[in-house]
Amino acid sequence: MVIDSKKYNGICACGKNHNMTTELCIIEAGCLSEINTYIDNCGLSGYCVAIYDENTYRATEGMHPEASKEIILCPDGLHADNHGVALALEQLPNKCDYLIAIGSGTIHDITRYLAYTKNVPFVSCPTAASVDGFCSSVAAMTWDGFKKTFTAVAPKIVVADLDIISKAPAFLTSSGFGDMIGKFIALADWKIAHGLTGEYFCPVIHDMTLDATKAVMESAEDIKNRDISAFEKLMYGLLMSGLAMQLLGNSRCASGAEHHISHLIEMQPDGLDVCSDALHGEKVGVGTLIASKEYHRIKNNPSLLCGNYLPASNDYIEDMFGNKLKESIIKENENDCALGITEKNLMSHFDGICEIIKSIPTYEELIKIYKTLGAKTSLRDIDVSENKLCALLEYSPLVRNRLTLMRLRRISL
Repeated sequence: MVIDSKKYNGICACGKNHNMTTELCIIEAGCLSEINTYIDNCGLSGYCVAIYDENTYRATEGMHPEASKEIILCPDGLHADNHGVALALEQLPNKCDYLIAIGSGTIHDITRYLAYTKNVPFVSCPTAASVDGFCSSVAAMTWDGFKKTFTAVAPKIVVADLDIISKAPAFLTSSGFGDMIGKFIALADWKIAHGLTGEYFCPVIHDMTLDATKAVMESAEDIKNRDISAFEKLMYGLLMSGLAMQLLGNSRCASGAEHHISHLIEMQPDGLDVCSDALHGEKVGVGTLIASKEYHRIKNNPSLLCGNYLPASNDYIEDMFGNKLKESIIKENENDCALGITEKNLMSHFDGICEIIKSIPTYEELIKIYKTLGAKTSLRDIDVSENKLCALLEYSPLVRNRLTLMRLRRISL
């Protein structure tokens, strides 16, 4: 399968002029062995640095792209954070012409961030269908303990070899599945925000993401059986999600309440007292289950949205986030996106909100699919106590000043 992403450039039905950095995505068995041809065809040349971790270096043995220098990072404790960037940066030459990321989410976020700081293009070579960020133009990173989204570089081309991806550990595939299924929540949040506040909304980007998400959900049984065509659908969905973010210019179409739950866990605030080594997509998958259950509960109980929205006070933020994170969270929530939303406003839109929520698979539907794949389904599965659920629901919206239905629960607090 080849995605000619250039066809999405230009004036859209929404009226915006969308621009895509990624020119081509190749999703085929054995395509990594042809990567040098793809690189030549897209006009990249000069001093190249390829970035791996030790696991992905071994997984691609015999198919490594030509490179002037190889950086091979130790995977133990490697994360997309300022420490991970520093490890790569200390080996990166001052001058290079382009980078190649050969790995999963962490390697890609580190590489795209470095490509942005060096002002050079990069090539994406996913080794597992583990995240939706391969084509993203932003890097989701933990910086000094705070989960932040940095402006970064989207890949010029993506070479996704299904022979390698289909042999990746099952938990990496489950992570990608969870990251993709989370789009049901993210897209619903986007539509709800559009209806309530007139926030910009692009139906083309919405529909391309939703169609890819539905195709992935329907492939769970085949993914479990390691059907290579199912891995193609999963990889296609993950890449399309990233391309959608490129078109939009931000992560709105791919990240909503489900991601905020994951981000709060990853930030490990003092008041939450958690430490989870689960992959990002695993946490997003569990966050999707939590959000689905809560959103359907709201749909059946309009009284939960009775009242006027109240922004979080500085003391309230400090109680959860402590001294280390409070200033970042307070700054993030300046000009609160939900400020001014009233009970009258909500109730006038409630029928429309309910229709949007109906598009989200129920908790029971999702659990059945997750179990088919063997994906993680509970907070306990990601090493978080079940008694943290209320805190996650209450505080997770504060990690990002983005209007979600979960943020509007503050009306009932």
